[in-house]
Amino acid sequence: MPEWLQAGGWGLLAGSALLVGAAVGYLARVPRQVVATVMGFGAGVLLSAVAFELIDEAHERAGMLPTVLGAVAGAVIYTGCNVLLARHGARHRKRSGQQQPSEQEQTGSGTALALGALLDGIPESIVIGTSLLGGGSVGVVTVAAVFISNVPEGLSSAAGMRNAGRSPRYVFGLWTAIAVISGIAAIVGYTLLGGAPAAVLAAITALAGGAILAMVADTMIPEAFENAHLLIGLVTVAGFLVAFALSHAGG
Repeated sequence: MPEWLQAGGWGLLAGSALLVGAAVGYLARVPRQVVATVMGFGAGVLLSAVAFELIDEAHERAGMLPTVLGAVAGAVIYTGCNVLLARHGARHRKRSGQQQPSEQEQTGSGTALALGALLDGIPESIVIGTSLLGGGSVGVVTVAAVFISNVPEGLSSAAGMRNAGRSPRYVFGLWTAIAVISGIAAIVGYTLLGGAPAAVLAAITALAGGAILAMVADTMIPEAFENAHLLIGLVTVAGFLVAFALSHAGG
């Protein structure tokens, strides 16, 4: 199988977890403490992946400067886009309660939610694609981390969309599209960056890491802690350690 197709398949697999989570969140009445718990676990998993699979890998490839510049650029780009989307109704896109506005309450919020979901998922998929460059094998820990974290993201966001009165067609159409785009983004990451120098690849990897870290702090952790029990910190650490153990085993 061509490697570009492998990249797309891994990206699609990781993105499909959003659809799985959305199905649970929309069709079932999951208690908010349960949503917060799985969100906290997913946040811990992503934090570990950023630290040990993205930032550390970028540093090993090209040193400190490209890593720092890439991570800062990723955080700035994500934050800037997130601010714009928040003004149009996507501020609470990963919240499971009543925070998301309906289309009647804020026109255009549905489009903003869709763009916000895309903003959250693209960096992860590009990293999956670039991990295959140079004949390497896909980062199993990265794929696992994205998959595990995507389930609570889709669950929480879809529950909030249901509470905002959005239709099943909108919700499942959105997450199916995001899953497909995740696969396409992985292919793009593989094909467009195939001949890039090590410093560029390091900067792209760190950029994705900075964007993911900003996303976790801005959207996942608030949902995890707002209505959670007092043990949520331990759950987040558990997610971090599970991903770290997978990374160590894979090494």
